[in-house]
Amino acid sequence: MTASNESASKPPRPAATVVVVRDAPLGIEVLLLRRAERGDHNSGAWVFPGGLVDAADRSAQACCRGVEPAAADARLGVAAHALDYWVAAMRECFEEAGLLYAREADGRPLVLDAERAARLDAWRGPLQRGERSLAALCHEEGLTLAADELVYFSHWVTPPVRAKRFDTRFFVARAPQGQQSVHDDGELVEQLWISPTAALTRSEPLKLMTPTLKTLEAIARFADVDALLAWAREPRTVPLIQPQIGSGREGMRPVTPDEPAYAELKRLDPECRGNFSYEIHPAVPVRLSPRVIRVTAHNGSVMTGPGTNSYLVGGGPRNEWAVIDPGPAEAVHIDAILAAAPGAIRWIFATHTHLDHSPGCALLAARSGATVHGRIADHPEWQDASFAPEVLLKGGERFVLDEGVTLAVIHTPGHASNHLCYRLEEEKTLFTGDHVMQLSTVVINPPDGDMAAYIASLRALAEQDLDWLAPGHGFLIERPRAAFEKIIAHRLAREAKVVAALRELGDDEAALLARVYADVPERMHPMALRSLRAHLIKLRAQGPG
Repeated sequence: MTASNESASKPPRPAATVVVVRDAPLGIEVLLLRRAERGDHNSGAWVFPGGLVDAADRSAQACCRGVEPAAADARLGVAAHALDYWVAAMRECFEEAGLLYAREADGRPLVLDAERAARLDAWRGPLQRGERSLAALCHEEGLTLAADELVYFSHWVTPPVRAKRFDTRFFVARAPQGQQSVHDDGELVEQLWISPTAALTRSEPLKLMTPTLKTLEAIARFADVDALLAWAREPRTVPLIQPQIGSGREGMRPVTPDEPAYAELKRLDPECRGNFSYEIHPAVPVRLSPRVIRVTAHNGSVMTGPGTNSYLVGGGPRNEWAVIDPGPAEAVHIDAILAAAPGAIRWIFATHTHLDHSPGCALLAARSGATVHGRIADHPEWQDASFAPEVLLKGGERFVLDEGVTLAVIHTPGHASNHLCYRLEEEKTLFTGDHVMQLSTVVINPPDGDMAAYIASLRALAEQDLDWLAPGHGFLIERPRAAFEKIIAHRLAREAKVVAALRELGDDEAALLARVYADVPERMHPMALRSLRAHLIKLRAQGPG
């Protein structure tokens, strides 16, 4: 058994971390500790205090105040003994940084004079070596543990590929009043109080593991500790985050859920072997399933993202294939599609006739003999004038490409009057063209673009039974209904800004554009102007109110 297989077969070990924060003149500061060099990938990394949950931590649950065991179980979503994580976080913080979240037995804040501080400090080594317990410390010093000072923040699990795996609960807590942090000078060799932004942008970079880096990014959004803790205490779902492993120009590295490639990597590489890329490379075919292959054109830009995706769909017993969106009329891209096809290409389907999606139809048809399917736009502006489908589609058609490979056609006007999406029934996957793009909202360009029709199409698609979206630009997208609802909410929020601006500014397009799209870079304002006009047309059609 290889090391990676061995680590994947072992469950991750429970661990706890506490992000200690304090207010400073320029905002929040966090406590970071630098790990000693131990010959593993964590060596020299700057981390928050934390470590493994110890068997002896269970005995200190009785010393905890402010968090009931049942409430802790519910908050962490475990059957029992969740309070062990709070105890472990407090113990590790004391061992590694000398900060003790505790109160006097009567509930008063912990009182530290020089003698008591020295006496408590003498406990750190025996605790770290497992010779004494936190429960014993509390008993001998007459203390209770201030568990309510620690607020549950996030949940991280190490990818299976790592030799050492941890299931870590992150907490956030204000630095205990009247105490000074002192690193243990054994496991941790240096400490630093620093703002999250400074930690992330230092000219001499700090070595930060992925959970640390992402936690710093999250905390940087808050102005002060009160705001951070108020948000953390709100009722909210804390998702389990297990980074995927991908390869690319930065080498092999963890990929987190906020990155475009995450859901696709989770689907294609569940064991995190790093066999797939977190980047989309033109002309490099990606096998998304036994029935689907993606090939991306060399036309990446601010409007097309990494480039236009062409999808090969097929793979049944006859090994015959369809191509959805052959892309621009570039011979090198058509070559790449033909090279990626495992069998003969019999069908070509266009989602719409914008210039980055359909001009390749004629070239591919000429070289493969495939039949072109699609729909003609109502308005010729910005359309591919060369598009001449042999089969005109209306929406509602079903094509059985092979045994177990069925495409259903759905008319989805909005981005374009002739826009079609294709549903691979056996995989509940929708090929969305430009109706849904990754990382960007689509431009709605009147007269062929129609904002009301676009939102109506999104609402109709949200009722479909779907598992995946395969967009015309970007990686696979999971949780389709949530994606549709997010786009609808975004469009309606933008429309509300249009309504508010109209009341104040009238119908001056330049003023409206500057106000409504103030959050959009100016270089994108010509594109935003088209969508603004689409919103205005929709509002006028709706009438007053």
